[in-house]
Amino acid sequence: MIKKLLSCVREYKMATILSPIIVSLEVVIECFIPLITASLIDKIEGGCGMDTILRYGLLLILLAALSLTFGILAGRYCADAATGFSKNLRHDLFYKIQEFSFANIDKFSTPSLVTRLTTDVTNVQMAFMMIIRTAIRCPFMLIFAFIMSIRLGGPLAWIFVGVIPILGFGLFAIIFKVMPIFKKAFKKYDLLNESVQENVKGMRVVKSFVREEYEKEKFSHSADELQGNFLRADKILAFNAPIMQFCMYVSTLLISYFCSKLVITTAGVKYGIGTLSGMMTYSMQVLMSMMMISFVFVMITMAAESARRIMEVLDEESSLTSPENALTEIADGSIDFDSVSFKYNERAEKMALCGIDLHIKSGQTVGIIGGTGSSKTSLVNLISRLYDVTEGSVKVGGIDVREYDLDTLRNDVAVVLQKNILFSGTIKENLRWGDPDATDEELERICRLAQADEFIKSFPDGYDTYIEQGGANVSGGQKQRLCIARALLKKPKILILDDSTSAVDTRTDALIRKALREEIPGTTKIIIAQRISSVEDADLIVVLDGGAINGIGTHASLLSENEIYREVYTSQIKGSDDGEEETV
Repeated sequence: MIKKLLSCVREYKMATILSPIIVSLEVVIECFIPLITASLIDKIEGGCGMDTILRYGLLLILLAALSLTFGILAGRYCADAATGFSKNLRHDLFYKIQEFSFANIDKFSTPSLVTRLTTDVTNVQMAFMMIIRTAIRCPFMLIFAFIMSIRLGGPLAWIFVGVIPILGFGLFAIIFKVMPIFKKAFKKYDLLNESVQENVKGMRVVKSFVREEYEKEKFSHSADELQGNFLRADKILAFNAPIMQFCMYVSTLLISYFCSKLVITTAGVKYGIGTLSGMMTYSMQVLMSMMMISFVFVMITMAAESARRIMEVLDEESSLTSPENALTEIADGSIDFDSVSFKYNERAEKMALCGIDLHIKSGQTVGIIGGTGSSKTSLVNLISRLYDVTEGSVKVGGIDVREYDLDTLRNDVAVVLQKNILFSGTIKENLRWGDPDATDEELERICRLAQADEFIKSFPDGYDTYIEQGGANVSGGQKQRLCIARALLKKPKILILDDSTSAVDTRTDALIRKALREEIPGTTKIIIAQRISSVEDADLIVVLDGGAINGIGTHASLLSENEIYREVYTSQIKGSDDGEEETV
């Protein structure tokens, strides 16, 4: 884990190395200052001249200036190294997530991944910063201060040896108790983020159902649980301060007592006031170093759980990868499902799709009809290999999709998903997801095919209109037409429309289908729809029921032979007729 995390240092390796080196030099200088100060006090006590005081004073000023300079440089290099490390860590996490399949995303959940990219990385960054500065400074200070105190005070320095084990035992007990609490706390972070994400994403639904109070209570419950975990951890961590204070005061009292006694008994010959002053300073340095080490341990304890969660993502291998010697060219848009069965994970007891045999010729238009939960979307997800089949095979262009390079396959299979997503940016920027090199003229032509050009030009800024996050400032129908245009710009061999015209009126739906039929006759088109009118002119219509094919045929043959199709058609025609009567 440490090796993989350190690989994120990369171009900040020099700053990471220089920071502890400069800190070490700062510590050495700081440890010499009390020794020189003690010597100066003893000289003054012995009646030295002003020249001696000036010489010592200039030396102390020089050492203080050097210590300050090294402190500033250490802080700068430490900040560069820590922020650069966290930048690279977030970069690696984000790029790793981009490789994930839907199955990998389902395993972690979106809120959990967000927490790992934000809170967990911040915790690891803080720990890294403490390790390369504070965790180097404190042990060095502890060792050098102890050596200097032996040189100055002799046997008095062994007081620290008696105190340190007490502090060490206390720190170990605290960490042992706190670690399990932190593990629970980060899971609560995931739930809190999930609550926020759902609320913001579903704000319109929340307000339309007047569920603000319910959402507030839900959020408060998650926040209270998180607070409870951290409160328990803080109560335990609070023992760190009194244990530290106890060790510090005991050391100070013992040094004051024994040093004062030695000063008196030796009449200041062997141990003078300077020795007492120096020992007091070294005792503070030693004990403050111990206290800072305890804080570092607390931070590392918290960061260790964050690092573990980050490593879970970095170590996760995508369930979908391109094979060796992957094919980079697709012959045509033909699709073959051969005895395909599929379930979303190994633990699932029931197959989402079972025994699918379906053969689609290149250039055909295929409609897919079925009730909610009939696995229509699951079926088309297998074509672009968003999931892999559990049994059987899916072939595109006569070749199993698992033999293609993933980028090649997905570039030739354009999907307009059921949940249409637009990204922050202009309409042009969103459209060019389909083709980064598309000209303005080509964008307009494709948008005319998708029946989007008219409403785009009605905006004051036209194609330069800024789209808010998630397409919040356009209607559902406008969003669908922009997503269709974006997919068409890919010039795919296969175009999948997953209920992507549900928010447009029947006239616009018909115009879109007419444009697709006339403009891209060689592209295989798969249309998932709830309305019969959206698929009735398709070359082939597939009726799904419970994850299995219930019927295949044309509109006319299914109307006469398939009960499910006939019931859907009759209910929709009757609903249409009732609507017309009411309008009249």
